[in-house]
Order: sequence, then C-alpha cells, then structure tokens
Amino acid sequence: MTKTSQARSFDAAAAAYGANRPSYPPALLGAVEELAGFGLGGARVADIGAGTGLGTALLHAHGARVTAVEPGDGMAEEFRRRLPEVPLVRGDGNHLPLRSHSMDLLTYAQAWHWTDTGRSVPEARRVLRPGGALALWWNDSDPTVSWIGEQDARMRKFFGAAETPRDARVRFRATLPDGLSFDTRLLPWSRRVPLDVHLGNVGSYSDFLVADPEAVGGFLARERELLSEIFPDGVVEETYVVSLAVARH
Repeated sequence: MTKTSQARSFDAAAAAYGANRPSYPPALLGAVEELAGFGLGGARVADIGAGTGLGTALLHAHGARVTAVEPGDGMAEEFRRRLPEVPLVRGDGNHLPLRSHSMDLLTYAQAWHWTDTGRSVPEARRVLRPGGALALWWNDSDPTVSWIGEQDARMRKFFGAAETPRDARVRFRATLPDGLSFDTRLLPWSRRVPLDVHLGNVGSYSDFLVADPEAVGGFLARERELLSEIFPDGVVEETYVVSLAVARH
C-alpha cells in the first residue's frame, strides 16, 4: 500500500476521527510563537493536511488568519461541517494551492510524514514570505506510562511490528527534513475521556483503517475488556507528548 493511499484511508472515517482524536495542549501555540519569532494574532497561516480541523481550530481561535489545505474528500467534508467560517482549499503538501510568498506560517499537524520532502520542502519555501516559519508537530501517546506501553505492545504484536517501540523523539528527529534548521520542543499533556472515545481514537489510526475489519473489531473488543479493569469508572486518562519543530525561513 502506498503512503498516499494509506493517508486517504482517513476519508472513510472522517467523522469518527473528528469526534475521537485528541486536539493539542494550550501551550503548543505559545511555543510555536516563541520559536517562530512572531505572534499568531493576524498572521497569515496555512494549515496543511488539515484533516477535520483539530489544529486549524486552535489557530483560528488564537486570532490567526488561517487557510486550511486538505486533499481528502471525506476529511474536507467533515472540516466544512465543523469550521464553516474558515477557508478551505483542496491540495496537499507536495502541491500547495497557494501564492508564492503569501504566508507567514505553514503548519503541519501530524501531516508532514505523509509528504514527499523532495517536493514539500521546495513548496514550503516558495509559499512562505521571507522571515516566515514552518511548524511541524506530532502528538504521540507516552509509552512510559505503564498501561499505554502495554497497549502499544499489543498493537505492535497485532500488526507484526518490532517488539521494541521506537522512541518517538528519535522518530521525530528522523522525520525532520534535511536542509532546514529546526528548533524543537517536547510538550507533555493529558486528557480524560470516556472509554468509547479512547477506543474510537485507537480505531482511527491509519494502520487499523486499512486492516481487516473483523480482526480490528476483535482487537478493540479485547482492549475494552482489559481497559475496563484498569479504568473501572469508564474514564481513561490518555497521556501524550507533542513533538514540535519550527524552522524560520
């Protein structure tokens, strides 16, 4: 399966993605401003691979003049339902439908790894104004929390992946493109959600979306049983680390 087709698997699950995926901690945009060297209020921002608008909504609420860029039909439809007041154009990081030097900031909220850096880096350079910035971030569950590490091991076994998880910080730095100088931050945070929301979040991962539905259903049913013992009140505390990287143009 190609990277593009796996990325487009989110379209069929756009509503569940929007309902169950976590947003980002309040400290994130302050860190973006600090590393970019300018405030977001009134800034011209393009959120690339915007999906259902989780990152876009934060930028918009922070006062940025944000335009969303999204390639997928299902995700774009869900975005328009959730954020009808925010402009949305169709495209992706490899082919930005934006004028040259038109943006102060480009953001990729868990979307940069879906791009071809041989094309997405030149496109980012083209669209950013001199003195603008490129911000990339990923939101990863924290496997140092015991129950999360155990669930992560079960998911790796389900997919036949390596037994030892790759440190998210190592993967994060390996994902950053060459030729750009990034400043980075790690931002830990957590949220408390109903068990159904947690399982909906897990089920929206791209690997699950392209796997056999019956096998996925069985896996999630077993997770429900295990987590019901850990969280008998039915409320799960998910712990995350946001990995942020900002490069000035």
